[in-house]
Amino acid sequence: MQQNFKRFSIYALIFLLAISSFGGQGFANTSTPDSSPATLHLNEGATALEELTVIVELDAESILQAKHNGKSQSEQFLSKERDRILAELQEDGVSVELIQEYDTVFSGFSIEIASSDLNTLAETAGVKAVYSNQEYLVTPFDAASIDPELYSPQMLDSAPFIGSDDAWAAGYTGEGVTVAVLDTGADYTHPDLAHAFGDYKGWDFVDNDNDPQETPAGDPRGASTNHGSHVSGTIAANGNIKGVAPDATLLAYRVLGPGGRGTTANVIAGIERAVTDGADVMNLSLGAAVNDPDYATSIALDTAMADGVVAVTSNGNSGPKNWTVGSPGTSREAISVGATQLPYNMYSAELFTSEGVTYPSAATMGFPNEEALLALNEGEYEFVDSGLGSSANFANVDVAGKIALISRGDFAFVDKVQNAKNAGAVGVVMYNNVAGEVPNVPGLALPTIRTTLADGQKLLAELAAGNNTISFDIEFAQAVGETMASFSSRGPVMDTWMIKPDVSAPGVAIVSTVPTHNPANPHGYASMQGTSMSAPHVAGAAALVLQAHPDWDVDFVKAALMNTAEKIYDADGTLYPHNSQGAGSIRVLDAINTETLALPGSHSFGIFENNDDKEVKRQKFTVHNLSDERKNYSIKFTGHEGIKVQTSKNLQVQPGKTQDLNFSVQVDAGKLAPGYYEGTFILSDGTQTIEVPTILFVQQPDYPLITSIALGLSGGNLVGNVNLPAGADHFELRIRNAATGELLTTTAQATDLPRGLHSFTWDMTIDGAPLTPGGYQINAYAKKGDRDIEFVGGVLTINAE
Repeated sequence: MQQNFKRFSIYALIFLLAISSFGGQGFANTSTPDSSPATLHLNEGATALEELTVIVELDAESILQAKHNGKSQSEQFLSKERDRILAELQEDGVSVELIQEYDTVFSGFSIEIASSDLNTLAETAGVKAVYSNQEYLVTPFDAASIDPELYSPQMLDSAPFIGSDDAWAAGYTGEGVTVAVLDTGADYTHPDLAHAFGDYKGWDFVDNDNDPQETPAGDPRGASTNHGSHVSGTIAANGNIKGVAPDATLLAYRVLGPGGRGTTANVIAGIERAVTDGADVMNLSLGAAVNDPDYATSIALDTAMADGVVAVTSNGNSGPKNWTVGSPGTSREAISVGATQLPYNMYSAELFTSEGVTYPSAATMGFPNEEALLALNEGEYEFVDSGLGSSANFANVDVAGKIALISRGDFAFVDKVQNAKNAGAVGVVMYNNVAGEVPNVPGLALPTIRTTLADGQKLLAELAAGNNTISFDIEFAQAVGETMASFSSRGPVMDTWMIKPDVSAPGVAIVSTVPTHNPANPHGYASMQGTSMSAPHVAGAAALVLQAHPDWDVDFVKAALMNTAEKIYDADGTLYPHNSQGAGSIRVLDAINTETLALPGSHSFGIFENNDDKEVKRQKFTVHNLSDERKNYSIKFTGHEGIKVQTSKNLQVQPGKTQDLNFSVQVDAGKLAPGYYEGTFILSDGTQTIEVPTILFVQQPDYPLITSIALGLSGGNLVGNVNLPAGADHFELRIRNAATGELLTTTAQATDLPRGLHSFTWDMTIDGAPLTPGGYQINAYAKKGDRDIEFVGGVLTINAE
């Protein structure tokens, strides 16, 4: 059995914005390149691919990185450095294809290279790090088109909810502020968006031209898109609907192409172009499932923020578990945004079939309005098995005036329900196709009741027995305030242990502008949900804040939105953790009118591991009195009683002045259970209260030991890689029978692995014998300390000859 586990040159990473290692000359281009091998950040199946695209970061700082470190840098030097590295690779027999070059917010280039040449690349002088060219795919949850004839401006509730209409009344509409949208492009011809675009509309990095229009229907490379137009409308629409900043100027950067797909290479290029084009704010409603603050896109956004561009990014749609935030939401400096659902009324639901059979799991799922939902109480209805709810399913059944019984699976809930409505149904019962509950989906086209798989099977059995009528008992249960969307990704961030998201904003059932791709009626509106929809609320809010305070730097804008955010509670009245909601849900006029800022808007104290003695860490936040009056602030800390925080009881700050508030945190780790602990600093001047969320960890955090496994075949071997965020004391590949789960063999054993990506090879034999036909489950196992995990990979199928 072959046991070849090769380490991918993993070394301690030096963060890009740290003090430069280029020597004391004060010029980034005067030093000799670092001779140590580069760090590889490859979270895709790099070793499983013969050719792949990677992002290469240079030791030499970019123009803006050097500027922020008090140095100078030139395009000419960086161009020569890139040429030198490419020439050395060629001399070493490495063939590469240059794709993009970066020198503004990021120093490096993207290339296509053979996976077998990665180590040569990493060992080339002047190469600091190599990153996987992650694929980005924007697929908002449950998008539903809206008939423009039935549309009214009142349908857009989310912008007024965060206080945008109050800001407009105060004279702040985003005028004079430019917002860059890095996305699938934008339909700049849409009547609600045309006002926001000038002659220069941005750039298309997919087709490499100055026309960043959405992907049209019929593109042979993939499906048409509308995501960027929806995001743009949430920021700056001004027509049938109003975005948060209706008079802002927009620039569109098409970094995601057909089907909403794109890569890191174009995203970084888009960030660079937005900065050089003079954007004041940029919105990135995209992300990759890489919880890494030092991933390339996170670094690029940190640099953009340092140069004065307010960078806003979605936190991800992989919630509700912790550690699910993805890059660039992991950025140290950018504003990462979680998604909330607007307040709603909750209804209980019971349903009965004709023989009095009850279905305990029944609950409301979604509805167009409360009147339509309650109308289901008015009598008995025939119900019809409608399969998966496809158009083809409804072509074979009569549901006019009836209830459609639909199974979850294959495509979006909203499409299933819309198909039922199109076929004449008056309601839907949606049953699960797996164990567990069907989620809530607000704003469905018909009143819809959800059940479990078991109750769905009972309904099907009733139908088979000829009992085909159903009745409902639906009643008001309770009013629910703004809540976190279950899909919204949670923090914290690996390595920095930062709280993410920073803030939250509405992201469920958001109505905005889209192209229809129908030449007869090209402009429309749609309801979508995702953190992609919440981020542009914050980008628009940032535009309003910048109009009100054009002299504010990015840290002030971020702090204003965080300091004035509203805390969010779940339906049971329990406060969401900081890693779910950040500082809370933004309130834009409060951010504009704040007279006090506390920076930074959240704190992480990191890890406390000293079991033998009390451990003390010291930090500070800076209090800015923006008013023309002296302010006396009271300060208190709330948190676990085992965590002692020492600070002054009060603070006096003169008008227009700034003062640091120093504090220390004392933890006796030996007397506290391992885990993470939240706390809150409460700063009050008697009129305004600011809450600053904090987090710390006792012992090593409970991050996942394995976050990804990639598999492929090469030269008769199974090859792949596994990402170990914290390293591992022991690793092995476990081969199981895919049908029974029986452990057949272990291979690729390794010990004492450092954090990062590691590759492995297996010769696909068991006890020296070739694999027989059948299915083989390939799992990765890691153990660190007293924790272990078996991470499920793919299935290898061996066919009979």
